[in-house]
Amino acid sequence: METRLDRIELDPRVCNGKPVIKGTRIPVSVILEQIAEGETLETLLSGYPELKREDIQAALLYAKASLDHTEHRAVHA
Repeated sequence: METRLDRIELDPRVCNGKPVIKGTRIPVSVILEQIAEGETLETLLSGYPELKREDIQAALLYAKASLDHTEHRAVHA
């Protein structure tokens, strides 16, 4: 059974091993950056016709999982 994170691929031969949407050369970071800049899911899907809504959700879940496995430290000014 496929999970959303199964849609993410890390292959040293594709985009220097950066996480991409499986079967594409679209890096997770590009999707996250565009969402951060205010792009809607519909705009992303029309701009990247090879993407599915589940791919964008997988990118977001991958980012969350990556953060969950990172040590967090408070920054004091």
